[in-house]
Amino acid sequence: MTPEPLPTCQADMKYDILARAGFARRGNLHLPHSIVETPVFMPVGTQGTMKGVVPEQLVAMDCRILLCNTYHLGHRPGHERVKAAGGLHKMMNWDRSILTDSGGFQMVSLSKLMTVDENGVNFESPHTGEMMALPPEKSIEIQQALGADIMMQLDHVIHVLTTGDIVKEAMHRSIRWLDRCKVAHTRDDQAMFPILQGGLNLELRKECAEEMAKRAKVGIAIGGLSGGEEKDHFWRVVAACCAALPPHLPRYVMGVGFPVDLVICSLLGADMFDCVYPTRTARFGTAMVRRGGLMQLNQKRYKEDFLPIDDKCECSTCKNYSRAYLHSIVGKETVGCHLVSVHNIKHQLDLMRDVRQAIQSNSVELFLKQFIHDYYGPIQSEEPSKQDSLKIREVPQWVRDAVNHMGYKLDF
Repeated sequence: MTPEPLPTCQADMKYDILARAGFARRGNLHLPHSIVETPVFMPVGTQGTMKGVVPEQLVAMDCRILLCNTYHLGHRPGHERVKAAGGLHKMMNWDRSILTDSGGFQMVSLSKLMTVDENGVNFESPHTGEMMALPPEKSIEIQQALGADIMMQLDHVIHVLTTGDIVKEAMHRSIRWLDRCKVAHTRDDQAMFPILQGGLNLELRKECAEEMAKRAKVGIAIGGLSGGEEKDHFWRVVAACCAALPPHLPRYVMGVGFPVDLVICSLLGADMFDCVYPTRTARFGTAMVRRGGLMQLNQKRYKEDFLPIDDKCECSTCKNYSRAYLHSIVGKETVGCHLVSVHNIKHQLDLMRDVRQAIQSNSVELFLKQFIHDYYGPIQSEEPSKQDSLKIREVPQWVRDAVNHMGYKLDF
């Protein structure tokens, strides 16, 4: 069978829904550099690199899309230099899809160095101390120079726990900035996603969804979460936004990376996610596993443990290296971070593959029960003699409430 050609312009970029199960969807997002299967987790390569993981390794894992950071690339090496190199794909030797964020998140993460008004955002560079003006038009200019398949609008980001009139003001400003981004968007081979704001106010979220959906062509994002809000608020905002958005648009929940969050949000109807969590936690010698969630490889109990991190994982780390070897190098040798990062990224990609398969086979409830049972299963003790006394961790109430909202039942 001849493969379907990849789109060359925004008008041909599309989202095909292949299967549904409850609120969840399995689909294909057709982008200029790859067809992305959803639900999908996007690893984060902040400055065009995955911190020790080379693109060839991501291809071997069948990673179809990754995220790079507009603000940081705009500083180093600079978008003009990336453009001169032939764009971000060529510069980093990556021939699959890329999504670039807008720089708006740095309003929160670098808030001590930032001011915002109707014109845009002004940052003091943490690298040089120089001021950088980032109006919506500049954000699009930088992203067009980078050449990502998907660009994000510049939105007015406020901390998720902020209350008062500023929440509504930031939401309406984000809509106005989207209109300015659309005028500045001149490259037809790049899609641009609007970003929903509105804090934890469900009515503002629904209002924003209605306005943003009118302007969205290829996909849309749910922003302003994963900033310390209570999980009970988190899942309800995701559920409300997914319910308010039209089905033909893939829904990207920004900054989500914990495995349980990925599963719950996917089953609530979200399609795309990103987070630095897999590589960041790897730098501390922490591996992501199916049973218990995390494996702290620096614990003494792994000193003479010659099993792989996960005997069911097909990543190159699990195929070739033992827990004992990793224990001996994590926190001491940079290769330790590299090997655990490879495993953690593969773990996330495999998890999303399992979610897609569950949706496709209409076995979501069975998958969900097994996932939650494993994820909240016993945490292995550093002292083997204490293993028998360990109990399964309590499944959080927010997880139970979200599962009930989906119409599924947990029998434990």
